[in-house]
Amino acid sequence: MLKNLTTVFKISASVMLILVLLGIIWPDGLEELTTNVQAFIADTLGWYYLIVVTLFVIICLVFLITPVGKIRLGSPGEKPEFSRPTWIAMLFSAGMGIGLVFWGTAEPISHYAVSSPTGETGTNQAIRDAMRFTFFHWGIHAWAIYGIVALVLAYFSFRHGRSGLVSATLKPVIGDSADGTVGRVIDILAVIATVLGVATTLGFGAVQINGGLTYLFDIPSGFIVQLIIVAIVTVLFMISAWTGLGKGIKYLSNANMVLAVLLFALVFTVGPTLFILNMFTNSIGAYVQNLPEMSFRIAPLNEETREWINGWTIFYWAWWIAWSPFVGIFIARVSRGRSIREFVLTVLIVPSIIGFLWFSTFGGTAISLEHDGVDMISELATEEALFGVFANLPLGMVASIVAIILISTFFITSADSGTFVLGMMTTGGSENPGRRIKLTWGVLLSATALALLYTGGLQALENAMIIAAFPFSIIMLLMAISFVKAIYKEGKELGIGEINHGKKKK
Repeated sequence: MLKNLTTVFKISASVMLILVLLGIIWPDGLEELTTNVQAFIADTLGWYYLIVVTLFVIICLVFLITPVGKIRLGSPGEKPEFSRPTWIAMLFSAGMGIGLVFWGTAEPISHYAVSSPTGETGTNQAIRDAMRFTFFHWGIHAWAIYGIVALVLAYFSFRHGRSGLVSATLKPVIGDSADGTVGRVIDILAVIATVLGVATTLGFGAVQINGGLTYLFDIPSGFIVQLIIVAIVTVLFMISAWTGLGKGIKYLSNANMVLAVLLFALVFTVGPTLFILNMFTNSIGAYVQNLPEMSFRIAPLNEETREWINGWTIFYWAWWIAWSPFVGIFIARVSRGRSIREFVLTVLIVPSIIGFLWFSTFGGTAISLEHDGVDMISELATEEALFGVFANLPLGMVASIVAIILISTFFITSADSGTFVLGMMTTGGSENPGRRIKLTWGVLLSATALALLYTGGLQALENAMIIAAFPFSIIMLLMAISFVKAIYKEGKELGIGEINHGKKKK
């Protein structure tokens, strides 16, 4: 039995259980409700999402140029726990997941041929627009969201010895309330956002595995098949959570990276290599040149463009915010001993560049095939676009099977890691949450993904996530304020020359 349950666990688990039951009992009503709430948030608060996420970018960049950037995330003089190559590989693994595999082909080809961010499809300009907006959605804005949460958690945990809970980072702003009811409400909101963020990603994984099986073997696409996929994967990651097979998950994570690199190398080599390199180079220039304008683009006078922004940019900002407690905790745990400046520079730039290469390769190949009239990738279902590209390349069947295995292993490791993080967040920050707590969250994660898929497929997943992200975005603002307040107080207490070593002036 589950004993000594925290208030955070009881309330957050109850909320998610109610959501699952509503999805089963009242699917049409839940779909309509989430659609209406999501539409209200996107239409009314789209400007807020754009401003707050850009603010996170600005805050991160400030620490690159100010002296407090020399402060270390740890005790005075503490060395990093991991070597730089290992650390960067871990950052890569945090950003390289189901989402990147799912959207790597689907997003660029959609922007090019289906719904352009500038309203022009199927042209050379549409190719340029497709790639720069894809870079925008997966670039430094996304990693600034992760980076803020990770940086604040790492600073207060490793520098001040506080628990790894979100509420513990807000003491400079809300004082002792962080340890009371207000703090528990904050942690509950963080848990709910995390559950919906992880569940959305798992839903994408189930849909794409189903899409691959449909494209390759004509297996029907629908909820029943997705239910079977989720059930199988749930059993696998719950076995891991129950037995504590840490080495097994470690090996599986390493296998993920190997498979991802092999898949990337195959497409890069047998695909339009020169086109990929040219698009990568050109798109980085367009991305940097247009970054300020894209960051605040809300299109108040163009309803069609505004609808595109709501469906893509606002969706992504909400996804990253909902996913940020999970990724933030992971990044924080592996970044001990790094200076703030090194942390910000690496977290923002390295994963972004890796993502740009991935999208240039997979998205660029899809666009090249369609632009040259070889195949109409854009006419396939979103989850089948990747497999449509493989069908036009040598060793396409092998690549497709590898992709399905890769998505499946990402599914398992993401869910397994998600249960651990949720267990930690609902047991007062315990670094070793109990197996039963993790299993409970594993069941709720899978059930939430299935309930949302049942009520409205991918759209329901997106709706629920955007709703959950809004309250947590406010918490993130408070975390940023708390961090800035604490770090500059410490900066005043430390001499500029002593900051590197964390020693106070005498």
